[in-house]
Amino acid sequence: MTIDVAVPYTPEHHHSHRDVTGGWLRPAVFGAMDGLVSNFALIAGVVGASGTGRAAVLAGVAGLVAGACSMAAGEYTSVRSQTELMRAEIAVERRELGRNPDGERNELTALYRTRGLDEDLARQVAESLSADPEQALRVHVREELGVDPDDLPSPFVAAGSSFCAFALGALVPLAPFLFGASGLVVALVVSLLSLFGFGAAVARMTARPWWLGGVRQLVLGVAAAAVTFGIGSLLDVTIS
Repeated sequence: MTIDVAVPYTPEHHHSHRDVTGGWLRPAVFGAMDGLVSNFALIAGVVGASGTGRAAVLAGVAGLVAGACSMAAGEYTSVRSQTELMRAEIAVERRELGRNPDGERNELTALYRTRGLDEDLARQVAESLSADPEQALRVHVREELGVDPDDLPSPFVAAGSSFCAFALGALVPLAPFLFGASGLVVALVVSLLSLFGFGAAVARMTARPWWLGGVRQLVLGVAAAAVTFGIGSLLDVTIS
């Protein structure tokens, strides 16, 4: 005698992904790294030339403010221009859908044919999606332009992330001098640890070996500081 035991239905598990299109990660990472490396290199160059903590503070504060403002302005302009271009191309696609809906539907059918669907199924899918003009627009924009019309990058988010991240990174090598340090040793140790730590943290966020990201950023920062310190030492300028 066979007894059938009903197996309870469990919904299929779906894995989730992190947001990779928010527009904040790239300017934040770039800003923090740029702030830390550039201000550390700037301070190293000034100390190498003058050997005074007062000059390092002046250079570090100026580098922090100027760099953060420059980064924010650059990111805002860049992302704003990119977004305006995207919106212009989306408008072109909207006009084409209004002028030539049959041609756009055939275009969508051909696209799904290249994705492996047979002719009849590809046409059914294209016709179903094209029934709603707004849905059709979203599909065409995603497929042809590779962007989500409902989630375009924000220039304000990019600028704000870049400004704050650069200022935070630039503050690291400056902080020891604000608390009275006169030489480069303390700032060097703090900056090296921060370079490695931040590089490792970013590597973990992007699923790469943490030690590889840390070492890579450490090498880049040390190389930049060594060059500017060497140039400053050669200049041998005294700042009173």
